[in-house]
Amino acid sequence: MTLPRGFRAEAERKSVSFRKDLGLKPNEAMNIKSLAKNLNVKVVSAEKLVALDKLEELERIQTFSFSAATFEVEGRHFIVTNPLRSSGRLSSDVAHELAHILLKHELNEVRELDGIAFRTCRPDEEEQATSYGATLLLPRPVLVAAAYRGLTPEEIATEHNVTVEMARFRFNSSGVAKQVNR
Repeated sequence: MTLPRGFRAEAERKSVSFRKDLGLKPNEAMNIKSLAKNLNVKVVSAEKLVALDKLEELERIQTFSFSAATFEVEGRHFIVTNPLRSSGRLSSDVAHELAHILLKHELNEVRELDGIAFRTCRPDEEEQATSYGATLLLPRPVLVAAAYRGLTPEEIATEHNVTVEMARFRFNSSGVAKQVNR
């Protein structure tokens, strides 16, 4: 799948704008929960809703079947996260869900898993949320500054509280890796 024309550029612009709204410096890590709060989105750990042992059982039965989900209750969005995930993964999960909200995606596709129907977004919307969420956490100017400081994707991940996979993905897909190699 491919993103709509101009999607990445608009995601970059909006991500930089959100960072300015939060008063972040160019090299400063985005606390994704601060952005959520600024957008009036409540982030809740699933262990406040379900016993932790039930979440652990779900994880044993089907690894990574639940990372985060968004609910709208009385006009307000809530993102429920899995407390079993690493801090970096939680950042990515919340950013992904915020991207769905910002892009106004609706749960309009029904899928069945083991005889249980659930609603989800279309695959193209999932791709958009993945791209936009990653850009919220690591917009290109942040990556360029980190690269010129000599940081590797592993160091960027640590500094910005994201997974190494996320840092590598953004470092390569944003064109920063090519720019630095020139």
